[in-house]
This record gives sequence, C-alpha cells and structure tokens, in this order.
Amino acid sequence: MNTPTFLTALAITTAITLPASAQNETFSITGTEGTALNAEAIADFDEPWAMTFLPDGTALVTTKPGKLIHVTQDGGKTEVDGMWEVAYGGQGGLGDVVLHPDFEQNGYVYLSYAQSLDKGATKSAMVSRAKLDLTGGTPELTDIQKIWTQEPNVPGGGHFSHRIAFGPKGSDQEGYLFITSGDRQKQTPAQDMGGSLGKIVRLNDDGSVPAGNPFADEGDQPVTDQFWSVGHRNMLGLAFDGENRLWAHEMGPRGGDELNLVEPGNNYGWPERSYGDNYSGVPIPDHTEDDGFTKPKAFWNPVISPSGLVIYSGDVFGDWAGDALIGGLSSQALIHVGLEGDTAKEAERFEWGKRIREVQQGPDGAVWVLEDQAGGRLIKLTPA
Repeated sequence: MNTPTFLTALAITTAITLPASAQNETFSITGTEGTALNAEAIADFDEPWAMTFLPDGTALVTTKPGKLIHVTQDGGKTEVDGMWEVAYGGQGGLGDVVLHPDFEQNGYVYLSYAQSLDKGATKSAMVSRAKLDLTGGTPELTDIQKIWTQEPNVPGGGHFSHRIAFGPKGSDQEGYLFITSGDRQKQTPAQDMGGSLGKIVRLNDDGSVPAGNPFADEGDQPVTDQFWSVGHRNMLGLAFDGENRLWAHEMGPRGGDELNLVEPGNNYGWPERSYGDNYSGVPIPDHTEDDGFTKPKAFWNPVISPSGLVIYSGDVFGDWAGDALIGGLSSQALIHVGLEGDTAKEAERFEWGKRIREVQQGPDGAVWVLEDQAGGRLIKLTPA
C-alpha cells in the first residue's frame, strides 16, 4: 500500500523580479529547484475565480462578485451579458466555468455559484448551464438552465467548493459532469448520506442522475444517487489526468491540505480523519492503515491552501507532462507536484508574493494562472 507523502514548505527562497505595471508587463520567476519562468501579465480583474479557454484561443474568466468576462490573448476584456445575480460574500459568489465537451456543436457553458434560496438566510452551491452566443457585438448567455443544487441549503458563507470537470472523451466517464460539493464548514454532513455536503457528485450533462453511481442503493434519500465519493471538506481543485483518473485537492483544517486520487465509492475520512487539527486546537485522529478511509496521496503541513488544479499535458514544459500544478492561496505560490503511478510528491514551488486562485493550461501549452482578490492578474507562464 502506498503511503501519503508529507510535504513541508521547501526551504529555498524563490527569486522574483516584479514589474512596475500589471498589464502586458513581463517579469521573471525562479522556482525553488532553479527552474526559471517568464511571466506576462495579460489583464487584471476584480476578484477573479476561474477561467477556461474557448476553441479560438480566447478565454472566459469569472469574478467572485458575479461577472463573466471574455478575454482576448492580448488582454482585451468584454463583459458577457445575461449573467444572473449570485450570493456574493464570504467565500460565495460566482465560481467555476467549464465548456461542454461538445461546445463547438452545442455552445454550452457551465457555471457554478452560490445563491440564496430564502432572502439571504441560507445559501447553496449551484450549477447552471447556458449557451454562449459570440455572434453579436457583445457576448451573451442564453437558454439558461439550473441543473444542480447543493443539499441542504444552510447558513454560512464558506466551503461551497463547486469545482466542475467533465469526464475525458474516449474514457468510460465521457460526457459525465463531476462537481465538488464542500461541507459548508459544518463538518459532520460529509459523512451524512442525507445530503450532498462534503461529497463529489456525478451527473449527466443535463443534471440528471446517471445509472451506476456507487452510493445509489444506500439510505432512503434520492440524493445519494448523485454521490461519487464522500468524506470531503473543501475541494477547490478537480482534474482528470492522461490516464483518465480523477484527482481532487482539498483544504484541511489547521494543517493537512490534501491531494486525493478520487475513486468511486470511496470515503476520504473527513471529519473523522485528517492530518490537521481543528482550529480550536482539538486534535483530529490521523489516518491509520486499518481505519476504513481512503488516505490522501500527498498532504501538506504547513498548509498551502490549494485552489485550482490542472494535470499538465502539453509539450511547452516537457518535463511537467503528467504532473499536477496547484495554485496556493496562503502559500502564495504555484506548486508543481510530480505524479508517478498513484504516488504524488511536491517537486518545486514558484512564488511571487500573490495568492493564486486558478491554474489552467492554454491551447498553446503555456500555463495560465489567476491571482486572487481585487486587482488579481491573469498571468501567462512560459519557460525562460
């Protein structure tokens, strides 16, 4: 049995050179193992959260306050019409954006967000899909359909998670929609089969529930039919690798951020097991060999606060092929994690003093990241 890799902060200081201005300026980054990157700031945003590339090489960027923005390669920005109101505040707002695998045929874009169902007292994560019309002067969302709602809706503004990924074409998960559903800072619902908090769900592309989900016969609540895995905390990264395996990372409590290989029917232990402790100082039992829970492939103490995940498949960074790239919020870093088989180990860390919210691979093989918070920049990374 493989044991999880315990990852500490790397000791070597990262060298950086910052520009005087953001847009279209360049700077250099040297990682903790000496890898040098060129960085170009393309555009900046008000609290950017996620991005995806369109077939023509332009991109869509979400902002937490609720805007969807169409961005050209040179940093031109146009707000997309048709966005609906979201519950902005705390960790809530507009979240992930992904394209349907057949976007060029059907035009569907999928968006996750927080929304209140009762005038602000409680909130849920939701996913809607809409058609993106790029034929007019201003991009527009049409034919908007809400397809999934986190259950139950509860008070509080944290741990929505709501990252989205489609199963890869040519795999046995082709066309299925995977959504991370956080524990909403309530902890115990992650082990409760009566709701989708603390779970990863698998749906058809229209939000209906496919046959064959592993918890379909457990309990007497229809919501269990959605579940793919259980026992999660706050998953802000979700991606398939080149072998069609699903990976997710999640924030631990005080310590114990995780990178998990997600397999159907598995229970990942939260809040019964963690490599971190409660913020109150009350310890949480570590994983043991016979505890019945699935252990992370890697974990971090001190935490990195992971957000955004891509498994690199390009050839611009040839040595990175098949490895994970993770954004770090509190760690203010882009983290390269080597993946070999079902093992994971941090390989290098790139820091430039900014919280990293999102990581994506561009159609040209470059790595693109979004910085967090007001003024967060879209950065294009290439080898030096």
